[in-house]
Amino acid sequence: MLRGDFMKTSRIKGFYNLSIRERRKILKEFAELNDEEVELFEKSLSSELADKMIENVVGLFPLPLGIAVNFLINGKDYLVPFAIEEPSVVAAASYMAKITRENGGINASADEPVMIGQVHLAGVKDLERAKKKILENKQKILQVANAQDPVLIKFGGGAKDIELRVTQHEEGEKFLVVHLLVDCRDAMGANAVNTMVEAIAPILEELSDGEAILKIISNLAIYRKARASAKIKPETIGGEDVVRKIVLASKMAESDPFRAATHNKGIMNGIDAVCIATGNDWRAVEAGAHAYACISGKYKPLAIWRRDKEGNLIGKLEMPIAVGTVGGATKVHPLAKLNLKILGISSAQELACVLAAVGLAQNLAAIRAIATEGIQRGHMELHARNLAIMAGAKPEEASKVAELAVKLAKERGRKIGMDIVEEVLKKLKNEK
Repeated sequence: MLRGDFMKTSRIKGFYNLSIRERRKILKEFAELNDEEVELFEKSLSSELADKMIENVVGLFPLPLGIAVNFLINGKDYLVPFAIEEPSVVAAASYMAKITRENGGINASADEPVMIGQVHLAGVKDLERAKKKILENKQKILQVANAQDPVLIKFGGGAKDIELRVTQHEEGEKFLVVHLLVDCRDAMGANAVNTMVEAIAPILEELSDGEAILKIISNLAIYRKARASAKIKPETIGGEDVVRKIVLASKMAESDPFRAATHNKGIMNGIDAVCIATGNDWRAVEAGAHAYACISGKYKPLAIWRRDKEGNLIGKLEMPIAVGTVGGATKVHPLAKLNLKILGISSAQELACVLAAVGLAQNLAAIRAIATEGIQRGHMELHARNLAIMAGAKPEEASKVAELAVKLAKERGRKIGMDIVEEVLKKLKNEK
């Protein structure tokens, strides 16, 4: 990937072993950050600015911000910011990004940024007549909608079409649902879409002789999906038996909604973390993901894995990803703006591609661990520093305590636990 006058790569060996200062230096060079931007990693959001973002502010609630390395997506290098509190997620994503990189990287694509605005009409006596009249007046409805946001129209977006649906409650009551399809360009689109559906609701009431009860965006963004895929040679991921187990684990998720829920949680570990880091509405993405997972009538995994004729592992992910690079916290929160700069993306569609790729890598890391050595081994080793803090170690002592605790656990042939951490910490204190 070209940035500035020289070639950059996200393949950074031993990034996790570097000091925070050294990591920031690499980021500064990779994303061409200035000194003021680097300082945002230490203090990014003031209480005064937070008070303008939400209501009843009393302070700030920061999360650790990590960088997932090694990502090669559509031939382009990315360093990916993760805002998350859970150990092992960033490490797992970086490791699987490395594996996919050795196999040519991850391919990803995203649909045009079309969102659905809904108007739910109740009390419509003649549904067929109402549908006919609404469709006859489609252009008028679209004009009224587009008059609400001339800036969006200027950039090629806006209301493009109308769909009609009839839903029925189990008690028998029917509702006429009008979908306004809006191209939101580089915005997530909630504000624009909500304004539009509120504006057209009176027209729809008049045309249908119904009452517009709900006028709001739908987070089941079926027209704004993103996809990611990867092909992995068996020898790069642990051999044919590991590939076999990963495929079986995928099929188990496809046949069992209890497993599928955890399968998809692993995907969202990465996607949510990047959404938070970039100031996007991770709750909306979560809602859309899980609704899409059960759109067939049964809750299904968002990513599946198979072997091709040559024995390669093939992974595919598809899900709605409605995110933006303009509007909301993406342009207000200083660190969200900085993280978008680190990603070096040019559009909301590119961000959706990155998120899909992260989700696929995160899923592969989780099911490989679960199907082989078990999830707890690596997770607890990375969690050891947290255990050290919980046991009473000072922050500057935590890494040393964790290192010794992991070593002791391995010597005893068991998994690390609080008892081992406390033993190590006590020994260190006695030595001092």
